[in-house]
Amino acid sequence: MRKKKILIAPLDWGIGHATRIIPLIEELLSLNAEVIIAADNLPLRLLQSRFPQLKHIRLPGFKIRYSRNRLFFVPVLLRQIPKILAGIKNEHRQLARIIEEEKIDAVISDNRFGLYNKAIPSVFITHQLFIRMPRGIRFLEPLIFGIQKRIWAHYSELWIPDFAGAHNLSGDLAHKKKLENTHFLGALSRFSNFRTSNPKQDLDILVILSGPEPQRSILEQKLITQLSQTAYKTVILQGKPSQPETSLPHPHIQLLPHAPDEQMASFIRGAKHIICRSGYSSIMDMAVLNAKAIFIPTPGQTEQEYLAKYLKGKKICNFFTQEDFDIHQAIEEDATYSGFDFRDEPLHYPETIRKFLAGIAERESQAPEIKPRENEKSLKS
Repeated sequence: MRKKKILIAPLDWGIGHATRIIPLIEELLSLNAEVIIAADNLPLRLLQSRFPQLKHIRLPGFKIRYSRNRLFFVPVLLRQIPKILAGIKNEHRQLARIIEEEKIDAVISDNRFGLYNKAIPSVFITHQLFIRMPRGIRFLEPLIFGIQKRIWAHYSELWIPDFAGAHNLSGDLAHKKKLENTHFLGALSRFSNFRTSNPKQDLDILVILSGPEPQRSILEQKLITQLSQTAYKTVILQGKPSQPETSLPHPHIQLLPHAPDEQMASFIRGAKHIICRSGYSSIMDMAVLNAKAIFIPTPGQTEQEYLAKYLKGKKICNFFTQEDFDIHQAIEEDATYSGFDFRDEPLHYPETIRKFLAGIAERESQAPEIKPRENEKSLKS
C-alpha cells in the first residue's frame, strides 16, 4: 500500500496544542504514514526539535495579543476577531497550495479552523465543543456553539482528546453537547510512553510554566519571589524551548527553559508538589502520569478557570487564582486532594488513527480524483 502523506497542524497559542499532537505523530509514523508538520512560532520550534527528521512547513498563526489585566482579557480578545477571521481564510488558502505542492492525502488540524478542503479528508481536534464565556456575556454561548458547528461541518471527523464516560477530564466542555462523527481519543500526552517505566527525580516542588505572555512572566516572577523565601528544592520549567539556561541567586531553585520528555516525566513523577496552569494539555499530562497538581488558571481564560473548578469539585486537584496564590497555603491544602487516577481508562487514539488511515485508502480506491480548490463559498458559509 502506498504511504499516506498526512499534514498535521497545531494552533500556535502556547505550546500545549503542539505537545498534545506528539503521540498522534508517533502513532502515524509507527503505521508507516509520511507526516508533514505545519506550525508557527514556539510550536514550530518545539516540533522541529522533537521530530528533526520530518518536513516542517511554516503556517503563520494569528499573533494574538493578551491583556495584563484579567478583566480585559476577553474584550481584548474580542477586538481581534477580524484578525482571527482573516487568519482562518489565509490558512484555508494556504492549505489548497500545500495540497497541490505536497500531494497530501489528509489533514489533521488541532484547533485551526481553516484547514479543510473537499479534495481530502480532514480532522478537527478539540476538547471544547462547548466554549465557556464570562458571566456577563454567557448568553452568547449558544450562538458561538452554532458558529462552531457550521465550521465543523466542513470536516470529516471531530477528535476529542478525552475519555467518553462520566470519569473524564473536561466536564461540560466536551460532554454537554453531542455531535456526529466524533471520536473520543482518551488523554493525549507526550508522556504516554512514560506512564510507569521511567525513573523518578525527587523534588519538593516542580513548577511548569506555560501559556501566553505577559501572564506567563507575571506568574514566573510571583512564584520565584515566594519560593525564594523557602527552602523547598524546586525546579522551574519556563516553557521556552530553544532559550538559553539562566541562573538564580537561590541555590535551592533550578531554572530550566525546557526539558526533554523523559526528564520532564521524571520530574513530574518524583515531585512532591506540582504547580502549573490548568491548561488542558497540562491536565492531560498529569492524568497520563497519575500525578497531582496545584493549578493556577491564566487570569481571564474562562476555559482554564472552569477546568480548575471542575477538578477541584471532584477533589482531584486544588487551584488558586494568580492574585491569591500563597505557597504555604497551597502546600498545606494539597494533601486533601487525591490526584488523577486514570490508569484503567483506555487510550483510543491508536485505533482511531488506524481506522482513519484505512478509510483514506478505501476512499482512494473508490473515488475519482478531486482537484483541490479554495472553497470560498463554503468558507464564507
